[in-house]
Amino acid sequence: MSKPVVAIVGRPNVGKSTLFNKLIGQRLSIVDDTPGVTRDRIYGDCEWLGHTMLLVDTGGIEPYSDDIILSQMRRQAQLAIDSAEVIILVTDVRDGVVATDLEVASMLQKSGKPVVLCVNKCDAVGELPADFYEFYNLGLGDPIAVSSVHGRGTGDLLDAVLQHLPADAGTEEEDFVIKVAVIGKPNVGKSSLVNALCGEERTIVSSIAGTTRDSTDTLIENENGSFLFIDTAGLRRKSRVDERIEKYSVIRAKMAIERADVCVIMIDALEGFTEQDSKVAGLAHEAGKACIIAVNKWDAYEKDGKTMQNYRKKLENDFSFMSYAPIVFISAKTGQRLNNLYELITFVNDQNSMRISTGKLNDVLAMATARVQPPTDKGKRLKIYYITQASTRPPTFVCFVNKKDLFHYSYQRYIDNQIREVFGLDGTPTRYIIRERDQKGKNSTK
Repeated sequence: MSKPVVAIVGRPNVGKSTLFNKLIGQRLSIVDDTPGVTRDRIYGDCEWLGHTMLLVDTGGIEPYSDDIILSQMRRQAQLAIDSAEVIILVTDVRDGVVATDLEVASMLQKSGKPVVLCVNKCDAVGELPADFYEFYNLGLGDPIAVSSVHGRGTGDLLDAVLQHLPADAGTEEEDFVIKVAVIGKPNVGKSSLVNALCGEERTIVSSIAGTTRDSTDTLIENENGSFLFIDTAGLRRKSRVDERIEKYSVIRAKMAIERADVCVIMIDALEGFTEQDSKVAGLAHEAGKACIIAVNKWDAYEKDGKTMQNYRKKLENDFSFMSYAPIVFISAKTGQRLNNLYELITFVNDQNSMRISTGKLNDVLAMATARVQPPTDKGKRLKIYYITQASTRPPTFVCFVNKKDLFHYSYQRYIDNQIREVFGLDGTPTRYIIRERDQKGKNSTK
């Protein structure tokens, strides 16, 4: 059985994200005093009394706002409500019951979903403030006093949630999924791609750069397997990252890369390669992730008979530091080649986790050194005794040599190319660890 979905909703700045972080036990949602910081739906696992549920943190609901971002936040919250089994309405005891609380409560009652009323910021120890009892007027049953900052009352809150869930909900383990981080500079179409893949408005899509501030997860299951897409905030140039919130987003994007198995690096076909694209790709490369370069908005690019060939050649030059990464030309808007993307993700993920036997590696090494002699320096020639694979993700090889200084980068690259020619390793970086051995065959401590 899949994990039940529990949505956390409420007006802006009542402490939804703080509560969400406390319940899942990690700082996943951005917490800031600025109203409207959490814009998209943020997912996280919460375990309580042997049951696992999927918590959804939503942007604050402003029922009658005409602001573009706020109206999209409201729509995202409504989508979360529609998909949830139980809803937690968060209110603020310091503000008391305000008009927006009444409107949100009315919206939730119309949904027909079970609602657990959370009165947040009850931080003082002792008797509850008199304003607490005012929340009975919302018509949602007994309110539960919670201090999300200190964690008080969260157990009672989760007990109330479990009462509305089936006894066997969230007790089975998830199937294996490939975690995919969609990364790139702002406004290249990352959210549009995720939305197109899952067939719903999963994340806010807007022409305003920087709309997606948090990393958001979307689980997609199809004939190709199970995929968890992590849509990240676009990485801006450091000089343009002035707000604290945007700085959080850069950190969040880096964290998303660390969580991922595969990184889809999105490029704007109309804008072409930029320095920022190189920096974004460099983060994935340094993290050792399987990578795909996806050129988006290809439907809007003017073409002739050799357009794709010429564009690919230029990108291969621009991304020379990660020549292993396959390039795919897509359109999130029209759905062009999106099915190919699933196959490519599965393929590069397999390549990233490939393990090669020591015997086969040394056969390739013997052929490579016979074809091109190892370099020499001052009459001393490099000897590579043997090579073995130490780990995967990325494939990491240990080379035992007589002298590390002789194993120049150019010859390492030659050996790497020979290994790739035989075994593939497309879409994944590789790592090489060079160890010296003395004449007696012992590893050097140098």
